[in-house]
Amino acid sequence: MMHQQRSEGRLSSSGDTEDSAGMSKLLAPRLAYFAGVARMEHVTRAAQEMGVPQSTLSRAMVRLEQDLGVDLFARRGRTVSLTPAGRTFLASVERALAEIERAADEVRADADPATGKVAFGFLHTMGSETVPALIRAFRADHPRVRFSLVQNYGEAMIERLRSGELDLCLTSPVPDAPDLVGRRLDEQKLRLVVPADHRLASRRRVRLAEAADETFVTLEPGYGMRRITDDLCQEAGFKPRIAFEGEEAETLRGLVAAGLGVALLPPPAVARPGVVELTVTAPRAAREIGVAWLDGHPDTPPVAAFKKFLLSKRGNLLPD
Repeated sequence: MMHQQRSEGRLSSSGDTEDSAGMSKLLAPRLAYFAGVARMEHVTRAAQEMGVPQSTLSRAMVRLEQDLGVDLFARRGRTVSLTPAGRTFLASVERALAEIERAADEVRADADPATGKVAFGFLHTMGSETVPALIRAFRADHPRVRFSLVQNYGEAMIERLRSGELDLCLTSPVPDAPDLVGRRLDEQKLRLVVPADHRLASRRRVRLAEAADETFVTLEPGYGMRRITDDLCQEAGFKPRIAFEGEEAETLRGLVAAGLGVALLPPPAVARPGVVELTVTAPRAAREIGVAWLDGHPDTPPVAAFKKFLLSKRGNLLPD
């Protein structure tokens, strides 16, 4: 009879059960109390162990049973034992509490100043030399800080910043958006890369307009370098004819060496045979490299330390 009355008490005026999200909000604060009472099988001892008044604990257990519409305890004075429903509920509660504790331990560990984690994104072209050198230098003073690294193109990293997956990203161009903070760190000159047997290969410098009739290999739309390539070609008075759109600068260099076209690219970490890299004299061909983060997003100590380190590299980020 008691169960029927409690179940009816949980019905709304329309005959539907109470919204599950609302139920969860009611139950959540009482779960740890329930697990403590179930473990001790004594309200007074459980209250003493958890440091709460016995009356508070007793009321919490009564309200929990009322919210569920089920008896969780059989009571004999202040001594209690679990009903079959209580044992079933306890197994799930203990798993939930263990998962919460695991999550709490994880976020505390990620925020630890000495051993915490930095989620850091960077461009593909920064991966072979620049980023490894940065991390190596930072870890000289922070040897146990951990990194979660993402290598991607600029727009994809900005999306990850906004979703909270990244703390910081090294990108180009430096973003200009109201929800982001971007700081310029360095500038990287771009080169016109041509095959070794190309008509311009004997030159050291070239105006970009001299490549107006060439076929280009470029990065895909959405990449910062693709936008810069299109803009520079437009400034030089032409629209590039595209033979291939890729995702990696070194893939493009290989295709240039194979004679598929020419490309505007940042300098390679290691010189590649089969191509010649020409300085572009006009228009000015360079890209800004900067660091970005979400505006108003609080930093953990390891993220704050790495951000400060990156900002200290202004004008000295890229290898000579």
